[in-house]
Amino acid sequence: MAYQPPVREQLFLLREVLDIGQYGDLPGFADADDETVEQILQEAARFNAEVIAPLNSVGDKAGCVWRPDNTVTTPEGFKAAYRALVEGGWPALGADPAWGGQGLPAVVNLAVSEMASSANMAFSMYPGLTHGAYSAISVGGSPEQKALYLPRLASGQWGGTMNLTEPHCGTDLGLLRTRATPSPDGSYRITGQKIWISGGEHDLAENIVHLVLARIEGAPSGTRGISLFIVPKFIPNADGSLGARNSVVCAGLEEKMGIHGSATCVMVHEDAVGWLVGEENRGLAVMFVMMNEARLGVGLQGLAQGEAAYQAAAAFAKDRLQGRALTGPKNADGPADPILVHPDVRRMLLDSRAILEAGRAFLFWTALCGDLARRHPDEAGRQRAEDYMGLMTPVLKGYLTDRGFNICSEAMQVHGGSGFTEHFPVSQYLRDCRITLIYEGTNGVQALDLVGRKLAAHGGRAVTTFFAEIDAFIAAESDNDGLRPFAEALAGAKARLQDGTLWLMQNGLSNPDNAGAASTDYMHLFGLTGLTFMWALMAKAALARIIAGDADPFYANKLLVGRHFIERILPQAGAHLARLKAGSSTLMSFPAESF
Repeated sequence: MAYQPPVREQLFLLREVLDIGQYGDLPGFADADDETVEQILQEAARFNAEVIAPLNSVGDKAGCVWRPDNTVTTPEGFKAAYRALVEGGWPALGADPAWGGQGLPAVVNLAVSEMASSANMAFSMYPGLTHGAYSAISVGGSPEQKALYLPRLASGQWGGTMNLTEPHCGTDLGLLRTRATPSPDGSYRITGQKIWISGGEHDLAENIVHLVLARIEGAPSGTRGISLFIVPKFIPNADGSLGARNSVVCAGLEEKMGIHGSATCVMVHEDAVGWLVGEENRGLAVMFVMMNEARLGVGLQGLAQGEAAYQAAAAFAKDRLQGRALTGPKNADGPADPILVHPDVRRMLLDSRAILEAGRAFLFWTALCGDLARRHPDEAGRQRAEDYMGLMTPVLKGYLTDRGFNICSEAMQVHGGSGFTEHFPVSQYLRDCRITLIYEGTNGVQALDLVGRKLAAHGGRAVTTFFAEIDAFIAAESDNDGLRPFAEALAGAKARLQDGTLWLMQNGLSNPDNAGAASTDYMHLFGLTGLTFMWALMAKAALARIIAGDADPFYANKLLVGRHFIERILPQAGAHLARLKAGSSTLMSFPAESF
């Protein structure tokens, strides 16, 4: 079965769980009424299912091609699809109307991005990174830079990248060697090599705007001396027309396990002309805008690949005839029963679905926080939303990519030997998804960021507020008998997370290795708690419709999947808590020479 965008699930979250209509008086939300949002999502579903998804296998098999003139050709069909994407106005959906965007809330844009990533993860990376470049320049750029670059990035007329990693430094950007030399005209000459640059060179957009981290001569060592520069492929004239070709070129493409349709480039800057973004030696502060947005996007990619793989596995399980049900034949007229009758197949599928539905809710809930951080009329409301964005970003990136890859693996297992062949799509989903655990900061780095920085930020204000919000929800629903299993599960998950948080506060400061050893389990415990909260919110919305007399099986099924989550997945929280409390003594005392 071909990928079917989950519009019904998305509308349920936007309308009934998050109720974005209540924010109709805020900028951007006025144009996001129920009817408009549904029309956007339905049209996005059609576009991604009919135009983008058919190119997924094409891109995987053909890949991108580097040529000796340092150009890159994308797979057949990508150029026409990208042209249709731009003509349809899809890249501009969430951009500021001041720069030609449609100004819709980020949470609506996220729903469209999910469809694109499920349909064709490699293709979706080109406009995704462009939007990241747009966001960074919109935050740190000068008025002149914004006027020149933002309209063209917002429309997709120009592409965008971020150039961070070098052959000798990835996570530790303080080691970077790319240098920037001031020129008399106020520009800089950028020299150095960057690797693993997604979309560094391609034939989709007429220009590519590279955001490059470099060190100005004489700058302090480490991250304190890093600046950010705009280095365009073609140097634009004042009116936006293209001028001379800049001396930044793609020296080759990486041979990768997956996302073959995404050009992953080695970029060489040889006295390339660049312009400083923001202040000298403050480049990381601006680039982190792009990186944090990318991290949420990567969490979305993990979920999106899991969704596509789940759909393929569920369709296969209904169609594949093997053996008989343990309780007797269910397909008496056929030679065997569909494998969906087997409890273990159902376990794999329902495990996947329970995580996907709550993971999507958690992403949408956090994206709405991003909207409110910018648009809420109350300062306290903006602060709370911004705190949540900072706290949840590493959780969503790390937890959802770990689980998304596991869902892809389970989908392959449902397919059996067929899944290990290239005749079925799940092998590509598994290969494509694997990178999400690595790029934009490995999941181990996300876990360290969570326990080492985000928990302690502002005296622990964000996590304290989150605990209080959960407590308030449980108290408010204490008389709701139908919701009791979900409220009790949420109370238990919150208690374990709070226990783990206190343990980290008591043991992590005295011995940082304790925090490091506990970090991944803590991140997963946090993810499980967040998903439990989302299931409580979704169950409340579904119960309200059932009580109102709505007989749509969607709502009854929602409660069943939620019960499966509580019974079969949430018990993992206890194991994560036990492991994080084990400390680092045994782990760190093992002799290095014995590995």
